[in-house]
Amino acid sequence: MTAASPSAASRLTAGSGTPSLRHRLADRGIDRVLLLLVPGILFLLLLFVYPFLYGLQLSFSPQIDGGQALMNGYQGPLANYLYFFGDSYQRDTIWTTLVIGLPAALVNVLVSVPIAYRMRGRFRFKRTLTTLLVVPIALGTVLTADGLIEYLGPAGWLNKALVDFHVINEPLTLVHNYWGVFFSLVITGFPFAFLLVLSYLSGIDPNLERAASVMGAGWWERFRRVTLPLLVPGLAITFCMSFVLAFSVFPSANLVGDPSGTTRVISIAAYHAAFEQFDYSLGSATSMIMGAVMLAIIALVLGWRNTMFRGPAGGKG
Repeated sequence: MTAASPSAASRLTAGSGTPSLRHRLADRGIDRVLLLLVPGILFLLLLFVYPFLYGLQLSFSPQIDGGQALMNGYQGPLANYLYFFGDSYQRDTIWTTLVIGLPAALVNVLVSVPIAYRMRGRFRFKRTLTTLLVVPIALGTVLTADGLIEYLGPAGWLNKALVDFHVINEPLTLVHNYWGVFFSLVITGFPFAFLLVLSYLSGIDPNLERAASVMGAGWWERFRRVTLPLLVPGLAITFCMSFVLAFSVFPSANLVGDPSGTTRVISIAAYHAAFEQFDYSLGSATSMIMGAVMLAIIALVLGWRNTMFRGPAGGKG
């Protein structure tokens, strides 16, 4: 009978004669470091997957007592969805949210590019300027809305100055409408877009632009032909994240918008159904529609990115 090999012997726990957990995992091709993912997976299951599945199931179970779908003559598991798309007051909230969210996300990304491009280098007061640009993160939606009302309201500083200097005769209506929500989304969403674009730009090797400069390319040619193609995939991700942040707007639409009129976004429709009409089934269905619209926009953007920038294997870089 042959003796056990040193490697096999080293896999036995002291005094037990059985392989240790580490080596049992290794024999199955599992890295024990991956066990660190277990708490995160449990957290995801408890706080996202389970509530999502519960809400999805609830959306297909129209509420009997006081349910808006059944009261309006819709039957079956799709009653809530049929009611939502059959009622223009509900259906139009999708378009209203897109009209607010898409431009706000686009402005945040486009404005972030030249600022981040300039600030990726070293210069005096860079840290101070960066801090000032990301301060709105710490302000929060409520404080931002209050500042907009004080500054852009009918009796705000801007209107007072314009009237005093006879630029306008009557105060401009810049809050409690579309523009109030739009300005709020730009102010609160810009820091996230700026930090993401800055991180993507910082990851681009500056030697590439230097090489183009040596070959006679000006700053615009260097940016357009070298930096921008490398940055566009990151811009797609930044736009998606900015769009999700803007599309899920709720506080701004209430505080500096017109929540029952021009800025009645889909999140307000979901809240109204669930917590004012107490139709949790319809509120869940509205939330599912909201999530589906967001995923559709993200899929379109990422699909475009993958088509245009497949890398060397796809023949494009």
